[in-house]
Formats: sequence, structure tokens, C-alpha cells
Amino acid sequence: MDARRNRRQVVSAEMRTLRKPVAVCTQESWLDLLKPQRERLAELDAAHDGEPSNDDETEGLLLALGEAVEQRDHNITGHCERMSFIGVAMGVVMGLEHTSLLALYRGGYLHDVGKVGIPDSILFRPGPLNAQEWVIMRSHTTRGEEICRHLKSLRAVLPIIRNHHERFDGSGYPDGLRGTQIPLLARVMQIADIYDALTSPRCYKRAYSPAKALKIILEETGRGWRDPQVVDLFLRLHKDVISKDICPAAEIGHSLEALRASLSNLREFPSDWVA
Repeated sequence: MDARRNRRQVVSAEMRTLRKPVAVCTQESWLDLLKPQRERLAELDAAHDGEPSNDDETEGLLLALGEAVEQRDHNITGHCERMSFIGVAMGVVMGLEHTSLLALYRGGYLHDVGKVGIPDSILFRPGPLNAQEWVIMRSHTTRGEEICRHLKSLRAVLPIIRNHHERFDGSGYPDGLRGTQIPLLARVMQIADIYDALTSPRCYKRAYSPAKALKIILEETGRGWRDPQVVDLFLRLHKDVISKDICPAAEIGHSLEALRASLSNLREFPSDWVA
């Protein structure tokens, strides 16, 4: 009991370190993060009279890299955008400051960018991978970090890219981090990734129902793989927002618009969710 209390205190302290009142972010409203990438880029170009700034070019690279991964597999169309919205939603409820929200948004697009270097024969294998193939598949986390590490504006995203496959008990990859050694934003994005992967079709499985996906996440949390506090936050958010708005891929346009509308009310959610 004492160990559990201490762990919750450490996690809460870590969250408080990243938290600020969202309303005080002056550089950019967090709601602007929820605009489609092309819409944001068009606004940036207009603001600079058509002359792209370094930030514009970074946004363009973000979009191109994220879409390059998605275009290799029609089954994951919209995966990155859905992850971005879920990640930002969780971050807003947690009271994370602007830099962390932007990192979650970008992390949704870039978390799997390292898969551009994974052969199709491995990435789209309908059956199980052998040990050597798993080594190659798992390298997408470090490959992605290497691709993005030269961009200063993506520095806060690197832990998401590298560590979103770690497990809370230390049995994940690539670094075998455990507990709060795993960066908080990676723990948040991990749950968004798992949920969307489970509820979407893949070459090796059919799409699971939301109820089955949540059951699997809870089972994995019971095994010690997931952060219980982050999972609890996700379950509450799922009940009040996500379950009402995320629809099958065929209806993605409508579902994302509905999700944007729901996120605009997040500031009204109870502030003790992560107490």
C-alpha cells in the first residue's frame, strides 16, 4: 500500500511539473493545435506573405513524414490524426502546458515515422515475426528518433518517438525503462496508440470493438505493462468524449470534426482527475 501511495505521489508530482493553467499560454491557443495540418500551414503562409519560415518548414516536414507512414498502409488512414487528438485531449485534462500539448500533437504524427525504414515484408506480415524480424521492427523507435533529432523544434517529441513502446514494469523497448523513468508524454501517447491500433484493422487482425480494446488495455495494466493513472485518465476521457466521437474509418471526416467540438469543452472537466 505504501509503495502504491508513493508511486502515485511521484506521478502526480511529475504531472505538476509539466502543468500550467492552459489559459495562460500566449504564443498559440491550444485549440489551434487541433486544426488540420494543411489549414494551419495555409494560415502560417498567409501570415508571412507566402514566405515560409523555419517553423513553416518544420510543420511541412511533420505533415510529409507522418503521411508517408500512413500512405504505406490503407488500414491506418487517419491513425496519426486520431492519436494527435486523443493525446492533446488527455494533455489538456491533465493541465499540461503549451509545449507539452504541441509535443503530443506532433508526436501523434511522428511516433512511428521510423517505420519508413522497415521493409514491407516485415511491416505487412500477416503472420508472426521471427526473432530477427522483431529486432528490425522494434528498431523503428530509434530510427524515428534519429530522423527527427536534428530539428530543434522537435526536441520535446523525441521521447515520445523513442519510448512509446516501453512498459511500466520495464519489459518494453528500446531502453527497458520502468515506471516514471518512462517520459510522461510517451506514457500518454502509448495509450492513445494502443487504443487506436486495437480498434482499427491491421494486416494481422480485424478491428476490435471499443469494449474489447478497453478490456485488453485493462488486462495489460493488470500485468504491469501500462501506467495505471494514465489508463484511468484515458478511461474517463473515453467515457465522456472519445466513445461519442470516434467512428469507423469510413466516417473519419465527421468523427474528427465531432471530436474537435468536444475538445473545446475540456476545460470544464473536473480538475481532480490527476490529483
